[in-house]
Amino acid sequence: MPDTARADKWLWATRFFKNRALAAEILAGGKIKRNGHSLKRSSAIQAGDILEIPFPEGPGVRQIAVTCVIEKRVGAPEARSCYEDHTPGEIYEALKAWQIVKAEAAKGRPTKKDRRAIDQIRADFEWGI
Repeated sequence: MPDTARADKWLWATRFFKNRALAAEILAGGKIKRNGHSLKRSSAIQAGDILEIPFPEGPGVRQIAVTCVIEKRVGAPEARSCYEDHTPGEIYEALKAWQIVKAEAAKGRPTKKDRRAIDQIRADFEWGI
C-alpha cells in the first residue's frame, strides 16, 4: 500500500462520494478540511490525518481519522476499514431529521408550519454547501 494518496482519489476510493469528479468539486470549493485547513484535490492524504467532510446529502460535517491509504475503489467493508468515524451521534440524528423534513417538503408546497420547521433545522446547521 502507498504511504500517501491524492485527496480526491482517497475520498472516492473510500466511498464518501459517488465519483471522483464530485469529490474534486467539493475539494475545489474548500469544504473539506484537514486539521482546520482546506484541502486541494491533489493534496496528499496519509494515515493519521483528521478530516472534516460535509455530508453531500444534507447538513452536517463528519469527523474522520484516516487509518490506511488506498487509491483503488474497493468494497464497502474494506473501505470502512480505512477510516474511523469520530462524528458525534447528534450529527447523524439531525441529518436524519433534516432528510425527513426534506422528504415531506417534496410532497408539495410546504405549509407555514412546515416552513418554520425547515427554517429551524437550517438555522441549526450553517455549513456552506
